[in-house]
Amino acid sequence: MLKVLKWETLSAYFASCQPLDLKTLSPIQRMILAMDGTLTDVLEAYYLENIVVLKLHEAPSHIVGISPLQVDPGKPVLIRKILLQTQVSQINCLYAESIIVTDRLQPLFNNKLVNSDKPMGKLWNEQKIETFKETLFSFEEPARELAAYFQVHPNCPLVCRSYRVFSQQQPIMLITEKFPISLYV
Repeated sequence: MLKVLKWETLSAYFASCQPLDLKTLSPIQRMILAMDGTLTDVLEAYYLENIVVLKLHEAPSHIVGISPLQVDPGKPVLIRKILLQTQVSQINCLYAESIIVTDRLQPLFNNKLVNSDKPMGKLWNEQKIETFKETLFSFEEPARELAAYFQVHPNCPLVCRSYRVFSQQQPIMLITEKFPISLYV
C-alpha cells in the first residue's frame, strides 16, 4: 500500500524542532553533523568495526506538494528507515530516515540499495557515484520511540540533521539522521 507523504507535514515538523547549540556538543558530535562525505567510514574508524544497515522499514510512497527534492506531486519515492549498526558488537550507531527519488538513481545502485545491507556511502563509493550533500536543518529532539534502539531514556536528547543528496545536479534523497547526545561524548 502506498503512503502519501506531504511536504507541509515535514516542514511543520522541522519548524517545531529545537535548534542545536553547537557549543554544547563534543568534537565527534560536531564532526558527525558537519560531515559531507561518507559517515560510514568515520563510524567504522570510531568503532573499529564494519558498519551494516539494519532495515526497519522500506516502502514506496508518493510526495504531495513542493519539496526540497524538486519532484512533481504524485511522483513515486521510496521511504526508508534504517539503523547503522556495528557488525560484530551490534551497537546501533545512528538512526536514519530517507526519502529517495528512485527514478533518479542508477538501476544497479537502486537494486543494491533495496537488496543489500550495505550503507549508502559504501554503495556510492563502490559504484563511483558522485554526490553532493546540502545540510538543511540541524536540531535536537527527545528520543521518544527511538530510545529502545539506543538503550536510552525516551527524554534523552537526539542530535539530528537533515540534508539533501544531489547526484548529476539533481536532488535524489532527503535524509534525516539521529543519534543520542550521550553516544558520542
